[in-house]
Amino acid sequence: MTQSLNGKRVAILVTDGFEQVELTGPQEALEKAGATAQIVSAKNGEVTGWNHTTPASKFHVDKTFDDLDMNDYDAVLLPGGVVNSDTIRTDETAQKLVRDAAAANKPIAVICHGGWLLISAGLVKGKRMTSWPSLTDDLKNAGADWVDQEVVVDGQLISSRKPDDIPAFSQALIQALSA
Repeated sequence: MTQSLNGKRVAILVTDGFEQVELTGPQEALEKAGATAQIVSAKNGEVTGWNHTTPASKFHVDKTFDDLDMNDYDAVLLPGGVVNSDTIRTDETAQKLVRDAAAANKPIAVICHGGWLLISAGLVKGKRMTSWPSLTDDLKNAGADWVDQEVVVDGQLISSRKPDDIPAFSQALIQALSA
């Protein structure tokens, strides 16, 4: 059964260096289901996706962090990528945006290294979640219950480990938006 997400809006928070497929895979699935998925970054213009450690395609930025009002969105998507995740986690506006989404009980979907932003925003304590294996200690030290599973849903938090998990990850986000 295909869920219709017409009218639903998802903010994809990224900086340069995001893992490209972790943005494009979920974005395509969301748009196919009828949602609008917009790229939001610290700067106007374009952001560069990466394929592992190699710069890849450029993507148009729809809004900046400063211009984003979480009241206008139904969910947040946080792609991984080491460079992106290490940069975005220190952005205080990005931290505030995910805290606002959590406070409003909106789905937050995070894959791979994307969990670093949630750690810095203070949102993982007591949450069951997964990630790229190298984040295991970081998440546990921040109070999360880390598990090695394709997709973990804990309330409105959806987490996955890696690009191979994207189909199940995308479906979990679509289901959360359909509820």
